[in-house]
Amino acid sequence: MAQGFDAIIIGTGQAGPALAARLSGAGMKVAIIERARFGGTCVNTGCIPTKTLIASAYAAQTARRAAEYGVTIGGPVTVDMKRVKARKDEISGHSSNGVEQWLRGLENGTVYHGHARFESARTVRVNGELLEADRIFVNVGGRALIPPMPGLDKVPYLTNSSMMEVNFLPEHLIVIGGSYVGLEFGQMYRRFGARVTIVEKGPRLIQREDEDVSQAVREILESEGIEIRLDANCLTARSEGSRIVVGLDCSAGDRDVHGSHLLLAVGRVPNTDDLGLASAGVETDARGYITVDEQLRTNVAGIWALGDCNGRGAFTHTSYNDYEIVAANLLDNDARKVSDRIAAYAMFIDPPLGRAGMTASEARQTGRKVLVGTRPMTRVARAVEKGESQGFMKVLVDAQSGAILGASILGVTGDEVIHSLLDVMYAKAPYTTISRAMHIHPTVSELVPTLLQELRPLE
Repeated sequence: MAQGFDAIIIGTGQAGPALAARLSGAGMKVAIIERARFGGTCVNTGCIPTKTLIASAYAAQTARRAAEYGVTIGGPVTVDMKRVKARKDEISGHSSNGVEQWLRGLENGTVYHGHARFESARTVRVNGELLEADRIFVNVGGRALIPPMPGLDKVPYLTNSSMMEVNFLPEHLIVIGGSYVGLEFGQMYRRFGARVTIVEKGPRLIQREDEDVSQAVREILESEGIEIRLDANCLTARSEGSRIVVGLDCSAGDRDVHGSHLLLAVGRVPNTDDLGLASAGVETDARGYITVDEQLRTNVAGIWALGDCNGRGAFTHTSYNDYEIVAANLLDNDARKVSDRIAAYAMFIDPPLGRAGMTASEARQTGRKVLVGTRPMTRVARAVEKGESQGFMKVLVDAQSGAILGASILGVTGDEVIHSLLDVMYAKAPYTTISRAMHIHPTVSELVPTLLQELRPLE
């Protein structure tokens, strides 16, 4: 006999708990299922713990640069990795425990700790118990992709998840993957004191970004002593004694990289392979992502997919927006949809990259006439005053309508400044809304109007 509910939510990543609270508050009887740590990737192995580690790395780097600010520190700067990890564990654990207590305290909620599998389009089994509901929400997230790399099964390796257990300093960390996760970990561990080599199969780092952004990021990382190896087209792995050797097929440099530890950061895969989706008739694409429509509905009536497992975002903020879309349609008679949102994200190296909308390459492909404004951070007083003037700002504008098409802000507080542009984009207001605004001095944001007053045709 199945236990009946009004709704079942599988997974407690960013979308799940908020949706559980809304449905519970609306009087629905809700089952919440979590197989591991409450809070999902962001709380346990993603945003919160990694940004906590990045903060420790930033403190170490600032301490090393103290003399530049006229500050004297006695002796060399050292990093206690056990204390760094303990700080991370405390902050991450507090968040995870908070999510769990929130869910267990819901008036109409029942929490199950175990792995859920569909047995039909209306039933899910967890810990041997069968649950039934007319509404089922899949919020199972994703995990690190393990690439088909010859020899990888013969050597130890780390992922973003297992890196959370590291409480020591690798002597030489080899990072496979030159995109957001790999670059954040690479810079972080370099600042902790490790030697770091980043290996990327492609011709440049973060290839979804414009070439000027990729080049500037490379220069920032190399200035800190990080070795970058590009065009690594035939990766292999092997052990030589206590060392890990990654074989390359690169256009320049040694054909092997010898290190003490290996981190894989080559992408993500959805946690959909062991959910019994076929038993429910739920369709997935070739990569395993659950196929959804504009309102996050699957092909099966009464089943939705939210967060990283639907392939429509892959960020904490897109997952939370998924919750908002589903809740608006179900409870508020508000027909929100996925295409309403503008692509926006950040890469949290130092200085950070804030991104919104189109890249220059994407804007060119639209065929429209595009204007561009750029400004190096060396011409931003706040950045110079802080001694953090690496990077640049770039904004793209439609020459005909004046609409802001996209922006890249690589520089101090770029992850915050980008929102002033993003909000105007959502308002569908012309760029003059910002270019004629009076901003506060001295800030980084004050140069955004100036940037937009110096537009020129995009070549």
